[in-house]
Amino acid sequence: MSEKVGAYGTKAAESFRRTWDKEEYAAKAREKDRLERERMQENDELMRKGKKPRRFREELPKATELMKQREAPLELDKNLNKTIIVQNPGGRGPGQPGFYCEVCNRTCKDSVGYLDHINGRTHLRRLGQTTRIARSTIEQVRARIAMLREKTREAAKAKAFDFDQRLEEVRAKEQAIRDAKKAEKKAAREARLIEAVTDPQADEMASMMGFGGFGTSKKH
Repeated sequence: MSEKVGAYGTKAAESFRRTWDKEEYAAKAREKDRLERERMQENDELMRKGKKPRRFREELPKATELMKQREAPLELDKNLNKTIIVQNPGGRGPGQPGFYCEVCNRTCKDSVGYLDHINGRTHLRRLGQTTRIARSTIEQVRARIAMLREKTREAAKAKAFDFDQRLEEVRAKEQAIRDAKKAEKKAAREARLIEAVTDPQADEMASMMGFGGFGTSKKH
């Protein structure tokens, strides 16, 4: 008896659905319920004492360094004017439309929100950084100024080279136009001479005027 085969060439018993480890997720659910019960009990005790209940806050790592400058570009416009297939439309994590932060497992809907997030306290704390910026030394400032001056000088040289090259191209184009006009005038003049030589009416007119003709210097 032949086995049933699906539309994609697989057995009918097989499925494309994602498989889940039920025991693992059950353990996570039990741990979450336990923490929630402990938090509720603690809040009940605080309320009986006349105090405000404690809000749940995620324990972030302690900051060990000041805010650092990003070395890699953000590439906010890398997907501009592109069509992207959404792989995870209903869940959390990567694959959703927007800008995804791997550190915080969060997706921002636009670039403005993404910039606010990566410059915010929560994101920086997960990186082990504070919101304070380290003060630059005099040597660092001088090196930065020298680098910017060199970059400006190179840009000015490139711009001057482009201007000279463009000017040379314009001059060459104008010269080509002048040469084409001269060649056209010369061709028209030669065509008129050939027409005058081969025209019989022109020879008759020349004979009446006492000339031997336009086409020859031989006397009659």
